[in-house]
Amino acid sequence: MSEIIENPNLQDENSTIGNKTAVVAIIGRPSVGKSTFLNTASGEKISIVSPVPQTTRNAVKGIINTNLGQLVFIDTPGYHNSEKKFNLKLRSLTKEQLDSCDAILYLIDASRTPGEEEQLTAELLKPYSEKVVVAINKIDLPEANVSKSRLFVKESFPKITANHVFDISAQNDIGINELLRGLYDFAPVAEHLYPEEFYTDQEVDFRIAEIIREQAINRLHDELPHAIYVEIADMEMRKNGKELWVRAFLVVERDSQKGMVIGKGASMIKTIRIESIKEMRKIFDYRVDLDLQVKVNKNWRQKDPVLTRLLK
Repeated sequence: MSEIIENPNLQDENSTIGNKTAVVAIIGRPSVGKSTFLNTASGEKISIVSPVPQTTRNAVKGIINTNLGQLVFIDTPGYHNSEKKFNLKLRSLTKEQLDSCDAILYLIDASRTPGEEEQLTAELLKPYSEKVVVAINKIDLPEANVSKSRLFVKESFPKITANHVFDISAQNDIGINELLRGLYDFAPVAEHLYPEEFYTDQEVDFRIAEIIREQAINRLHDELPHAIYVEIADMEMRKNGKELWVRAFLVVERDSQKGMVIGKGASMIKTIRIESIKEMRKIFDYRVDLDLQVKVNKNWRQKDPVLTRLLK
């Protein structure tokens, strides 16, 4: 097997993409490191990252091109045992990806003992054992217990061979290339789904909304991050294509939450705006001028039209 390039998306002008193509769903319980893996493997910021469980709300795609072929990853929401309408929608979104994908990357957190939630995820994946690759993540943490995680995999998935179980650290880029090679075992020879220069298929408004949400949830506490979504109200390219003007709203569920997001003397909303613009500069090749405000949409997590629009 030919070697995988260290930075999959940074190939020289003489390199070529291999002829394999696969769609890979990333599955795991909340905060296992799915988004961190996708960002590290691609060398680009594709999914937002936060210590808050279930930060990912959409099936976000990340595209990795190497000299073995093209892998199209789908970063799914953390699989969480809850009967709340919002969480049921997230679980449904995760399940939808399993039938159509070529391979499933199942991430396990080596620093946490497998429990009821891990068992729930494993039960979901058992019918798809023939296309599951397991990555035991966070092996570099002092509390990591890789042997216990491997025993859980062996007992839950007796048909998965040892050569399709990998020890990794998504945060510190350990074992990522070996894992990618393992995933290519499930990739058929097929036409690529995206051009070589693509590393995601996300629209600009979605990326901007996610960046704002990331900056907000990493600065707010308790239940408030789950009560927030971002609405892009308007966008306009100005200054001969050199600047994108955006009006966006951070939307909360209750009037009492609005003041928390704004902060004393509007300090919190100003910080979220400034830090969001900094992140956008790393991604876009034009300046973004952001007009950011806060508004209330009472009990939006119980409203089907809102959930349908957000969770896709």
